Amino acid sequence: MRKKAWMLLLLLLVITMLSACEEKLTASGKPQVVRVGVFKNVTHAAAYIALEKGYFAREWGDDVKIEVTAFDNGSDLSIAMATGDIDIGFVGPGPATTFFLKSGNYRVVSGSNNGGAVLVARNGAGINGVKDLVDKTIAIPSKGNTNEISLRMLLQQEGISLGRDTGSAHLIVRSPSDALISFRQKEIDATLVPEPWGTQIEKAGLGKVVVDWQAIPPNNGDYPTVIMVASDPMIQRHRDIVKGAIKANMDGIAFIQNSPEQAYELINNQLKQYSGKGMDKGLIQSSLSRLKLTTDVDVKVMEEMARVSIAARYIKGIKENELDLSKFVDLSMLEEVKSGK
Repeated sequence: MRKKAWMLLLLLLVITMLSACEEKLTASGKPQVVRVGVFKNVTHAAAYIALEKGYFAREWGDDVKIEVTAFDNGSDLSIAMATGDIDIGFVGPGPATTFFLKSGNYRVVSGSNNGGAVLVARNGAGINGVKDLVDKTIAIPSKGNTNEISLRMLLQQEGISLGRDTGSAHLIVRSPSDALISFRQKEIDATLVPEPWGTQIEKAGLGKVVVDWQAIPPNNGDYPTVIMVASDPMIQRHRDIVKGAIKANMDGIAFIQNSPEQAYELINNQLKQYSGKGMDKGLIQSSLSRLKLTTDVDVKVMEEMARVSIAARYIKGIKENELDLSKFVDLSMLEEVKSGK
């Protein structure tokens, strides 16, 4: 009898938990809350404009609450996507691919930005180009992120290995904001970072850009640095919400291209909100000049980057020649939005 009572209690607990996990909908059948993830970087300018101008709210309706979480790196955001804590995210392809191959529960639905990362060398470090990175300490924002993939490819082009031995380049993890401090303390010699951090280091007089964004691999800077991903449940249950997000992103890009002077202040408003401090208008302007805002997604370039992650053992259980990201990228909704459907 006691055993039956415990089983009944367990069943009730399971039912309660499942009920709590049920999606709450508006009267019109839309989700009551859509959770959006972004970075604290100017490379996410299109998402910032879409939020600041109310493009998401316009597409989704006033009855949908938008919850925004700002992340410091792509690994954290990708984990949030994989665990279902975020519905729609703007993230780099490196970590997004790594965690998709582990979870398989979200897809790339649009591009947002290509390029925007630069290699900056500390003043006095004796670095004028990639070949000078031998025996130097280079910082990247996080392990396995898009910037590290680009750095590995950049070093490979010059035949330089990564490691701790003499004759190698030495890798260290520092957030872009900490890289400024590390430059002052001469802890690191160079860093490969997304904008606005490269421009900020230059303007602070601590370093200089030695490889500009158009020479950062792959594809001479024309590679995805910010893509839009959406969770499978959101795509399956609320395709219109995802399409609305794509349209908001497109309109954010168009606004920056057509009204750059107005965009600087709006981007700054979002930076203040999510990073706690604003940015000089000239710094934002200079940073945006190193971006290629686009909804395009080159799957072949993403696969090229993923193969670097496989070689670095960030992606395990898959051979380089077996990699196929066709299931990861679903641009059907983007095409529908472009065609007005």
